[in-house]
Amino acid sequence: MLYQVLGNVCIYKKEILEGKIRIDGNIDIYLMYLADGEGQSTRAFNANIDFTEILDFPGVEGKMTLDENIEIKKIECKVLNGRKVSFKVLLELEAKVFLNENEEMIREVKGINDMQTQIRSLKMNSLVGQNFTKTTSKETIIIDNTDNLEEILSVDFKLINQDTKISYNKVLAKADIEMKILYLTDDGRIKKAEETLPIMGFIDLVGVADDDICDVKYKVKNVIVRPNVGEEHSINVELDIEIFCRVFGNKEVSIIEDMYSPSRNLKINQNQVNTMVNMQKTKSTINIREKLKLEDSEYDKICDAEVRALINEKNISRGMVKYSGDLNLKFIVQNSEETKTKAEERSIPFTFSQEIDSINKESKIDYEITPVLEEFTKDNMEISAKVDLEIKTSSYDLEKINVIGSIEESEEEDENPYSMVIYFVKPGDSLWKIAKKFRSTVDDIARINGIENPNKISVRNATIYSKMLYV
Repeated sequence: MLYQVLGNVCIYKKEILEGKIRIDGNIDIYLMYLADGEGQSTRAFNANIDFTEILDFPGVEGKMTLDENIEIKKIECKVLNGRKVSFKVLLELEAKVFLNENEEMIREVKGINDMQTQIRSLKMNSLVGQNFTKTTSKETIIIDNTDNLEEILSVDFKLINQDTKISYNKVLAKADIEMKILYLTDDGRIKKAEETLPIMGFIDLVGVADDDICDVKYKVKNVIVRPNVGEEHSINVELDIEIFCRVFGNKEVSIIEDMYSPSRNLKINQNQVNTMVNMQKTKSTINIREKLKLEDSEYDKICDAEVRALINEKNISRGMVKYSGDLNLKFIVQNSEETKTKAEERSIPFTFSQEIDSINKESKIDYEITPVLEEFTKDNMEISAKVDLEIKTSSYDLEKINVIGSIEESEEEDENPYSMVIYFVKPGDSLWKIAKKFRSTVDDIARINGIENPNKISVRNATIYSKMLYV
């Protein structure tokens, strides 16, 4: 009988092809089961499954940067016969591509005294740079000296306590990996060994500043867990980790989106570009407290609790994002006297609202949810669950802006030196558009017509005298 299946996914290669992306990785699967025969003792099986996925991604090119997030949603296991087991793993992949381009723009024009400029201020998040480093974390985990280790049953880990510091063209990335290893003793008991492994890496990034925003991702590339041959009552653990860092500036900039001269014929060449703005990071904690009923009272000990938090839906509104999901729990319980073991599963639905300044329905968000506190106590047929989930959200907006790349002056003379023009103001008009069309200025039109707010005009008849607007 099967009663627990755990999996960890590692990506060891990613590639952008023309119109496609390719992901290569492997899945470490740990299967716990009751062996047939007298006593039905607990046993484990470890499998490593390689996979390659090539996905259509229209418009991507090799010079772009791929940012992927992949997680196991479900593992199905089926016993085919006494020696064969089949696995079906459902992976959820979220992939984004980035292209960082330098766009030349005009910031100032000299030599034209009557140049009219339309300036827009925004909080732009331009890419400062990106880089990665690799590190290895090794540790020997000591188990109880009364335990004779028979077999490693399962391995699970999670990343906690992430932190970054910027200094001297480098980013220091620090975090802890919380390891949990279930093992079987020679007398049939299931025990748990836990250890926190610190990881640290320096990423070189020229030009990084203290107020920049760091987006750091940790990718576990390889996990090796095995009994220590040279020393009893210990387990050797080794993890290869890639730390990738992308840094964004966070500066208020003023951009000239449009310009013209009332006295000179200028050809303005404009380009429209996408840029990231209003980037921010938000961290919150969800507290879940629940009492769960067990099916059988003869199992008096909780050997382990597998905790998985899944977000099923997110809704974004102005200033807030609302998450709904499920906290999936699987308990391994044991009868201490007879060493009988079984698994019981429970699911706790949850909703949580996170307030985020400047977010709106069109904002883009990335989230990461991690259990940071797991406490379970058993009282007869009831388990008291105390779980804190940390949810970190990165949000930003994509904004289209007009930038002026070049200005050319035409030698052609003005064909329409207006003396008087009747103009009908239409929906969507602005004083800037009208002034540019008739080679006047916003200030002159507002002054002549007594307009107090140049950003608000009425849809009604207007008269232009000497290129000035009267209403």
